[in-house]
Amino acid sequence: MPISEGPVKDSTLNANRDTFRTKFGFIWACVGSAVGIGTVWMFPYRLGQYGGAVFLIEYIIFTVLLGIPGVIGEMAFGRAMKSGPIGAFAGATKKKFNRPFGKFLGVIPVLGALCIAIGYSVVVGWIIRFLASSISGELLQQKDTVALFANISGDFGNVVSHLAGFLIVFLIMIFGISNGIEKLNKVLMPLFFILFVILAIKAALLPGSFRGYDYLFNFDFAQFLEPQNWIYALGQAFFSLSLAGSGTLIYGSYLKDDEDIIYCAKNVALFDVLAGIIAALAIIPAMFSFGLESQAGPSLLFVAMPQVFAGMPFGRFFEIIFFTAILFAAVTSIINLFEVPIEGLQTKFNLPRNLAVTIVIATSAAISLFIENGETVGKWMDMVSIYAIPLGTLLAGVMFFWVCGSDFALKQINKGAKRKINGSWFVPLAKYVFIIGTMVIFACGIFLNIS
Repeated sequence: MPISEGPVKDSTLNANRDTFRTKFGFIWACVGSAVGIGTVWMFPYRLGQYGGAVFLIEYIIFTVLLGIPGVIGEMAFGRAMKSGPIGAFAGATKKKFNRPFGKFLGVIPVLGALCIAIGYSVVVGWIIRFLASSISGELLQQKDTVALFANISGDFGNVVSHLAGFLIVFLIMIFGISNGIEKLNKVLMPLFFILFVILAIKAALLPGSFRGYDYLFNFDFAQFLEPQNWIYALGQAFFSLSLAGSGTLIYGSYLKDDEDIIYCAKNVALFDVLAGIIAALAIIPAMFSFGLESQAGPSLLFVAMPQVFAGMPFGRFFEIIFFTAILFAAVTSIINLFEVPIEGLQTKFNLPRNLAVTIVIATSAAISLFIENGETVGKWMDMVSIYAIPLGTLLAGVMFFWVCGSDFALKQINKGAKRKINGSWFVPLAKYVFIIGTMVIFACGIFLNIS
């Protein structure tokens, strides 16, 4: 039976495959995948540093031109093949060339997702440690947060909290898609938004916070002429939507055929943009209120923000809210990353889910303990972000829009859609603008170290 008439037919690939039960469960899961640590510790900084309102406009432009076609494509590709990257890529080449050699290329995004998850687990461990210290009141008493974070992010400096993160992930993932991942995201992601709105309101009430709004939303038309701003806006739009040829594709593979992918993708993009803006409104005005310079990365979360809460009325309460919300974002992202190799083991070797989860989590925990050092994990994450993620995205886009073909891709995208996409404008956008944009991101990562 040709693939164009349905998903890949394999004796183990699709049997008793779990699915998302509801449209909004799927949307929240994809939002959880996209809204992670990078949304909190990178978007606010770049918004202020690279043009404020101008950067926001550029970011939204790239989200529409590149992000939405990419998200739609990966969702539809996964659903069409009812498989993760290895099975989906194999199905594409079998359809075009009658040979499933695409499975070898599918290993690239699977390994990329696994490597990012291993590095990400270190950060999850830091968050758990800081949340526990916030609850106990210990963090609020710290005078030197630089030294505190240096100790925690040293070699084997956070083993207990690090392994606790893996235990949380394991307990979620053994329940599968509908009973584990979907239920979790339907609770944690709305709470993430609620908690950050509370933090944004508190930041607005702090004295001197207006300087933060000036920094964030200053409109300088001359910034439109700065190529660097456009490049960073492109990178932010690309990476913030969890485009990697893996995570969004794998969630799409669990989506029912009658669900509206176009509607889902637009909502994922919308909530991702909103999450970045709300995070910026919660963080930057608070930092300006206390005379701190805008920062990005781990130093923002684990050095600067504890200093902010230490000087804030009811600081302990808001510190707990902050690290709880961050943990929600981190957990919902990391389970998406781990789902990619777990699904690969299940379908390739016909393993029970519990065994596949145990193998992936145990192996990842063992590896990640040796990259706990902040500098080491930073290099690890940069390497994967620069090479594996853009390459995985590029391969998935080529496989779906070029190898499977425009007609097949458009049919799969419009399946279940109430308002169908017109191929006359979407196909050129996906086949050329999205693919070329992904190549630009790949080049910028290699030559300009943008990730």
